[in-house]
Amino acid sequence: MSISMITVGVSCSISSLTSSFPSSLRFRCAFPLLSPPSALCCFSGLSENMDCGGGPFVFPLNRCKTVHLVGIEIELTFSVNILYPVRHGQGIHNVEGDKNYSAYMNPEYFDAHLTPLGWQQVDDLRKHVHDSGLMKRIDLVIASPLLRTLQTAVGVFGGEDYTDRTDVLPLMVANAGNSKRAAISNLNCPPIVAIELCREHLGVHPCDKRRSVSEYQFLFPAIDFSMANGNEDTWWKADVRETKEELAARGLKFMNWLGTRKEKEIAIVTHRAFLFHTLSAVGNSSHPLVKKELSKHFANCELRSLVIVDCVTG
Repeated sequence: MSISMITVGVSCSISSLTSSFPSSLRFRCAFPLLSPPSALCCFSGLSENMDCGGGPFVFPLNRCKTVHLVGIEIELTFSVNILYPVRHGQGIHNVEGDKNYSAYMNPEYFDAHLTPLGWQQVDDLRKHVHDSGLMKRIDLVIASPLLRTLQTAVGVFGGEDYTDRTDVLPLMVANAGNSKRAAISNLNCPPIVAIELCREHLGVHPCDKRRSVSEYQFLFPAIDFSMANGNEDTWWKADVRETKEELAARGLKFMNWLGTRKEKEIAIVTHRAFLFHTLSAVGNSSHPLVKKELSKHFANCELRSLVIVDCVTG
């Protein structure tokens, strides 16, 4: 399990109340991840030749530089959202596929489930999110509607072992997807929602084709599948592979959709290629060194932290 931290900032124009302060200067906000929004106190300036254009910018926290503004009155309103992207634990397709890419064509890997090592990775990450206090802060968990991501989501962010009762549905039934795991409770955990937009690279590979929603609803009764694109998988094509450009565009559409959510801290359980192409696209306007850092592939069950800051002047 690997934990890292990066900052996402949405650029904002700042109008100074002092005539000597250029009104066209733009800033990005940088702050320690664990500080509350009320503790924001430093800014990271954009270079004059950088296009700020209104889209999100992505920065590793260690690359943010602090500028102290003295004698200038600026009124800012901050809207802060924190994202926790997580790649799923090791799936059965990863064992051979990581050594031989053609193994991903194996039909036996249809909607691949987690391996025993994958479940151990899930247990390790679950311990971290509880020990760190992160579990208490997450308002919502979003999961790609594939077996390995759903298993990872409920294993990391779900409740404890489920006790049979008539008024509460389990997040996962016992032995879902050959997991050899006890049922997982829906109590004392954030809601989990399945979203198609954050699925893995679509088409051709059987491991990336999903089951019907009705099958998933039986295995994961308390997960919200209401935003799924129909019961059957119409996005995956046996003979057409989604292009990298199409995948990146889908990732940006997902990021825009996240901006409509009211929750402040959101975990996203998804896939290696989706994360790579989405974060690479979001970081296209960044410095090459920053983009390189953002474009590092996620390991299985790796969690990173992203901060989206939207600034409004008054």
